[in-house]
Amino acid sequence: MYAVIRSGGKQYRVAPGDVIRVETQTPGSDGKIEFNDVLAVSGGDGQIGRPPQARVVGQLVEQGRADKILVFHYKRKKQYKKIAGHRQPFSAVRITEVAFDGQSFTAPEVAQKEAKPKKATPPVETAEAPKAEAKAAKAPAKKKPAPKKAAAKKSASKKKK
Repeated sequence: MYAVIRSGGKQYRVAPGDVIRVETQTPGSDGKIEFNDVLAVSGGDGQIGRPPQARVVGQLVEQGRADKILVFHYKRKKQYKKIAGHRQPFSAVRITEVAFDGQSFTAPEVAQKEAKPKKATPPVETAEAPKAEAKAAKAPAKKKPAPKKAAAKKSASKKKK
């Protein structure tokens, strides 16, 4: 069971439970997005049609911006170069229901992840003196640098005439 919807000038083939990235959408008060522009619906028996009263409902999962693409303008022999970046905003929508002709196909519920309790950190001791003594005991004695060697003398093998 799937449907073909149009959103943001693009067409998407969706089924209940799918997660799609569409152009930025503003959800309703409860986070649901309804797609009324349904182009085709496939029933369970393999028939495809365009019912007049079909609708697809989705739940907003996240909103964000896609990876950066570089827009590079260049004109050869004219010393002209311009570079700019672009990040397209998107809304990730999980399709929850496809309804047409009195039939409704819903996606199974997604189990919500429980937040793990944060581990308690042990209290930090403020005793600085024992730490400094332990550090001094671990540090080896400083070594003297090696003596520098004298520069080699240049020989006057070539005589001026």
